[in-house]
Amino acid sequence: MHQSRFLGSAAAAAIASALFTITPAAAQDAGAADAAEDVGVGVIIVTAQRREENLQEVPVSVGTISGESLAVVTGAGADIRALSGRVPSHNIESSFGRTFPRFYIRGLGNTDFDLNASQPVSLVYDDVVLENPVLKGFPVFDLDRVEVLRGPQGTLFGRNTPAGIVKFDSVKPGSGDNYVRGSFGSFATVNVETGLGAQLSDTVAVRVSGLYQHRDNWVDNLDTPAKNDLEGFDEFAARLQVQFQPNDALTVRLTGQYRDLDGTARLFRANSFAPGSNKLIGFGGPGSKFERDQIHADGINFQRLKNYNAGATIEYDAGPVTVTSVTSYWNASLVSRGDIDGGFGCSFCGAGFTDNSNPGFIPFAAQSQDNIPSLDQFTQELRIASNEGGPLGYQAGVFYFNEKLDIESFDFGSPDDTSPDAVALQRQDSDAWGVFGSLFYEFENGVRLQAGARYNDDQRDFTASRPIDTRPGFLGFGGPVAPISTSVGDNVLTWDLAATVPASEDVNFYARVARGYRAPSIQGRLAFGRDISVAESETTMSYEAGVKSILAGGKVRFNLGGFYYNTNDLQLTAVGGANNFTTLLNVDEAEGWGFEAELQARPMKGVELSGGLSYNDTQINDADAFVAGCGAPCTVLDPERTPGSNIFSIDGNRLPQAPRWIANWSLGLTEDIPGTGGEFYLFTDWAYRSKVQFFLYESVEFSDDRMVEGGLRIGWRNERFDLAVFGRNITNDVSAVSGIDFNNLTAMVNEPRIWGVEAGITF
Repeated sequence: MHQSRFLGSAAAAAIASALFTITPAAAQDAGAADAAEDVGVGVIIVTAQRREENLQEVPVSVGTISGESLAVVTGAGADIRALSGRVPSHNIESSFGRTFPRFYIRGLGNTDFDLNASQPVSLVYDDVVLENPVLKGFPVFDLDRVEVLRGPQGTLFGRNTPAGIVKFDSVKPGSGDNYVRGSFGSFATVNVETGLGAQLSDTVAVRVSGLYQHRDNWVDNLDTPAKNDLEGFDEFAARLQVQFQPNDALTVRLTGQYRDLDGTARLFRANSFAPGSNKLIGFGGPGSKFERDQIHADGINFQRLKNYNAGATIEYDAGPVTVTSVTSYWNASLVSRGDIDGGFGCSFCGAGFTDNSNPGFIPFAAQSQDNIPSLDQFTQELRIASNEGGPLGYQAGVFYFNEKLDIESFDFGSPDDTSPDAVALQRQDSDAWGVFGSLFYEFENGVRLQAGARYNDDQRDFTASRPIDTRPGFLGFGGPVAPISTSVGDNVLTWDLAATVPASEDVNFYARVARGYRAPSIQGRLAFGRDISVAESETTMSYEAGVKSILAGGKVRFNLGGFYYNTNDLQLTAVGGANNFTTLLNVDEAEGWGFEAELQARPMKGVELSGGLSYNDTQINDADAFVAGCGAPCTVLDPERTPGSNIFSIDGNRLPQAPRWIANWSLGLTEDIPGTGGEFYLFTDWAYRSKVQFFLYESVEFSDDRMVEGGLRIGWRNERFDLAVFGRNITNDVSAVSGIDFNNLTAMVNEPRIWGVEAGITF
């Protein structure tokens, strides 16, 4: 068993010095809110514990993105995946493109592509948990900050989560600047964002926020006469907030949000790996150059998503406590069809297809569509929190969650069919409620102790069927499947204990122990299979400790933490394989350990630096855990259960999509330009992740050795105007980010290089 290693203050200072010497990184959050401050990192205020606190005093591992870094990373037509790797131990990927992000914290996540997939990472948008993955892709715009809370959460707000929380806080009425900024870049990429607020009266304030993104089709399907006919999109999102403050004690904020996406489904690229290698190859085979802007495809491709939200947040200051109510309703609908086999033709597709299949050998055609006709999520949270005024503080609350989800899956007999040969249906109804509470006591010497607990009750009802199946019998699907129903549920107590111990005015040590939990899951995508699968509850014990420090007379912030966790009955999903089934399973145990280091500095006027580094070592421990290998001709590295079975042991494997190393760094430089009333600035940011495996089994092909993406922004600005040129993924890094293994060596790749210009006005 791996053991965590926690470093003392001397080691922390040594590492801070080393990082400061070798890492060109920019303070992405610290002091960014106060541009007038020339030197010093300032204070980062976070709400990780449902009250505004100094990041340095919170006994939780929290990474933040705000200010210039957040605006730069999320521009240029980017979606939420652009936040991947921007804080330590945080990864995001998707096999659905812009609509279905999958989050990983400290290696814990879920590679499941089905539309009811459960994830161990929660996304919280303005205090509201977004459970379904298609809700988690809601665009990032007009935000105050993003916080990534690492480790089990749930004793303070929202829903319990064993891996952590990605938390978004929008700019509220009565705060934030009014602004409009727009950019134009490669592939006719348009990005327009605005946030406009006004105080309508002494008691009423509003804020209207919007985002429009567009990209022309830029990938050329070589099997159609048209040019550049894939990968474009149009996306619109808006938010309206109306805030009433009839007196000093009561605040009521009403929120409405809307999203409309019309674009291309994820592009699957057949035979992008050569057998025995994970290097991306071109259509000419091994040694040929991979062309990101070309593809072979014979299927219909589209993706359309709409969702809207209505909510109300009420805060009442009752004197000794503040009472908060958060009510929210979300709705979504999705249609998405793609060319799953990733190419043109197949080995038995018939005249005109068999002899001309591209690129390379394609065993059989696969064209499918997944829809969400209706997704309805309702949440209600009611909590009380003690007001400031003493060494003792507390919070308590109740939470209710209800979800109703319908899913349709279609399988088509030929690439251009519009009538499916098979139709599979799913219906899932989920109810959950929780009671939570937390208290802390701060002694006169500054030592702070904190404890929390939560009671969780989860129930889920599920029905799946395949009412239509006219596919030929030799394909082995066996015809229609009558409705199959099952229910799961559990009730579990989770808790945490934490302490902050000040070593000096500028150095705090912290430690935290937490128990997390994920409710049972059900999976039953019957387009190809005939059975549903169930994963029982998983529980996680997490231990972490670290130091948070302000060094060099306030010019440097350096935080370092180490962690170890053990998850029992870890829920995993065997995705794809030779049978193209999606199957849930529990493994006895998974372990993870590592560290996270974050540095921010403003050493002199006009220079801002930041950097983050994490190491995550994860391992599955279960001698009886076996999964099916790939249907493609891949090279599996795991031991086979019996020769020729294509069933492999995953005991000892790392978790999928869990890189050992994640690093980010950035550098910001500014110089006043006399006579212009403004300044010249340069900002560059970089993100790195090391090797990842895409599936539970380890193979040579379905992996990626590394990804390094960098950005550059050069411009002029004053208090009102901002003019800049920019680039994203400026080295044009081409990396596989996931794959499909049931048919051929199919890959999905990262976003292209974008160059552009941007203009903004603040008023």
